Amino acid sequence: MIRVLRAAVLALALSPSLATAQDFDAGLAAANAGDFATALREWTPLAEQGDAPAQFNLGLMYANGMGVAQDHATAVTWYRRAAEQGVANAQFSLGVMYDYGVGVAQDDAMAVTWYRRAAEQGYASAQSNLGIMYYTGRGVAQDDATAVTWYRRAAEQGVANAQFSLGVMYNYGVGVAQDYATAVTWYRRAAEQGVADAQYNLGVMYDTGRGVAQDDAMAVTWYRRAAEQGYADAQYRLGVMYDAGRGVAQDHATAVTWYRRAAEQGYADAQYILGLMYATSRGVAQDYITAHMWFNIAGANGQSKAAELRNEAAELLTPEAIATAQRRARVCMESTYQDCD
Repeated sequence: MIRVLRAAVLALALSPSLATAQDFDAGLAAANAGDFATALREWTPLAEQGDAPAQFNLGLMYANGMGVAQDHATAVTWYRRAAEQGVANAQFSLGVMYDYGVGVAQDDAMAVTWYRRAAEQGYASAQSNLGIMYYTGRGVAQDDATAVTWYRRAAEQGVANAQFSLGVMYNYGVGVAQDYATAVTWYRRAAEQGVADAQYNLGVMYDTGRGVAQDDAMAVTWYRRAAEQGYADAQYRLGVMYDAGRGVAQDHATAVTWYRRAAEQGYADAQYILGLMYATSRGVAQDYITAHMWFNIAGANGQSKAAELRNEAAELLTPEAIATAQRRARVCMESTYQDCD
């Protein structure tokens, strides 16, 4: 949460006063060379004299422990000094500290205050976060339409998470008239920046033909991108596509691979289908013990049909085999699905 701000110290575009430019530049050169201790020595006197860019950079260094022992409370102090001078980076950073209660007591209303100040200066990440605060009603009265306004401002500046959120708002008609085509537009922009949620949702839009012509192959493409990032819903859907031969050559073994990846994240429907694959020898050798195990696990995770099939599998097993399946299910769940063989 704080670590993502680290790069800003190396790319700070704010200009210090002419009188202090030489010392500021010496600190910046040191920071760019990875010599944060020297940067700290150069910037501390400037910050104490009221130089806003130096104050922000000190906040960043204390927040991340660069050239100094990490100290979130001191980071907040320096962020605040720079923020009060109108430095948008610092206003956003101070909002983050209040949002998460880092270095200061958690306070949604104060987070909103500082996000707003940065957002009104056009700071895209603050606009996105302010949208979240309005959407969730944290620190401000819940207001979907205002959330859309701030998401849009950030999205138009290329903030991927805001693009995804704006797509969701259009998809479900929250704070804006429902418009699947516009939802697809924003999902695509976020998906192309690597947001797994957006990649999955874009896959669903192609899968169902909402806002775009139905296209199984494109659904597979986007499911795969999200699945490769570990997105369990997408892994399950990709398994379904391989299982049915939709948008890709039918391949039960590959379907099993993707079902298993989702199952190992606790995805109950994937656990249930994986049990079916073992019970019916689709893509894997028939194994009623393993089928029983996955049905048992899926049922424990709330899959409503799993108990019935577990019982059917039990009718084909000896008491000893059932005991083995039950033991394996316990081990699998206790290991958070890392020891399921």
